[in-house]
Amino acid sequence: MCSTEENEHSAPSRRTLLGAVTASALAATSLIGASQASAATSADTSGTDLSLVLLGTNAGPPPLADRYGISSALVVNGRTYVVDCGRGAVTQYMRAGLSLPSLTGIFLTHLHADHIVDYYAFPSLAAGASGAQGFRTPVSVYGPGSAGIASTVTGAPGTLPGTVEMTKLAGQAYAASPTFFMTEHAGIDPATLLDVHDVLPPAATGASATDTAPAMQPFAVMEDDNVKVTAVLVPHGAVYPAYAYRFDTDHGSVVFSGDTAPSANVITLARGADVLVHEAVYPAGLAGLGLPQALIDHILATHTDVAKLGGIAAEAGVGTLVATHLGPGDPAAVSDATWRRLLRDSAKSGGYGGRVLLGADLMRLPVQRRG
Repeated sequence: MCSTEENEHSAPSRRTLLGAVTASALAATSLIGASQASAATSADTSGTDLSLVLLGTNAGPPPLADRYGISSALVVNGRTYVVDCGRGAVTQYMRAGLSLPSLTGIFLTHLHADHIVDYYAFPSLAAGASGAQGFRTPVSVYGPGSAGIASTVTGAPGTLPGTVEMTKLAGQAYAASPTFFMTEHAGIDPATLLDVHDVLPPAATGASATDTAPAMQPFAVMEDDNVKVTAVLVPHGAVYPAYAYRFDTDHGSVVFSGDTAPSANVITLARGADVLVHEAVYPAGLAGLGLPQALIDHILATHTDVAKLGGIAAEAGVGTLVATHLGPGDPAAVSDATWRRLLRDSAKSGGYGGRVLLGADLMRLPVQRRG
């Protein structure tokens, strides 16, 4: 499905696209902060059919003590789908009460280090486990195909790998551990735990490494008994392909923007969704970090100013807006109180009347249909 054209947001039969975060799980106000977010509990015993769990909410590669790397989990009927695997994703997955046997799919929005650094940790660690500590079945992985351009990294000649080749190379790099384990009958080959797919846009879009996110309609990525996933390309500087993903279920719909500058493609993908999980950057916060101006300019050109989130959510007509991938993510640079004020101002200026939430590590949001 990954490269076929399909302009449908609708999930399989019986699915309704309108939904909302249940009021009982959230504060009565339209905006809550990190300290007010409900703590994540075990996905298998939560009693909800669809839950969003923010595993990590930090933007960028520099590690922080107060926020983990960007990663989210969507739990549908007790099965877990992870979107991006930033620093600490495996640790946060376990802290959230999610079980490895429930892991069904991993989706990578793009191949920047801060979105993939913990990706291969999932199969590497699960390969040395079993039963309740391991994978139940091979996990389906969907991520960008090759950009089709040459690597400029020393010791890594040739064309940049996509997700399939990257996974193969990671398996080679970490081959010693499973080899030793299997020699002593204490593990399995990590490669047997994954079913990996390169996601490439439909050829008709004309997209390429020099035209990374032309206007397009969503295309199908995968579908199983729990969820239908569609995607669009998003503009993120030189990165290609970079995707936003939409998950449609019987219980509601959730969209992840990935890393992106403001994009009409995201609005198209998110139209009428229950929840839009969107990245956010605060320009004034960046200015206080002592970064070179050229780097600040690059960040602002390839990400979305928090001031624009309200307008994006309003145009897409989503029920709930969740800000994540916060830059700067360090509370010493931008406090949660400041982020909350910025989001309130953005909603007001953008004419957005839905619920607005500041993302926090391990925040859990039960989701259900509106109407």
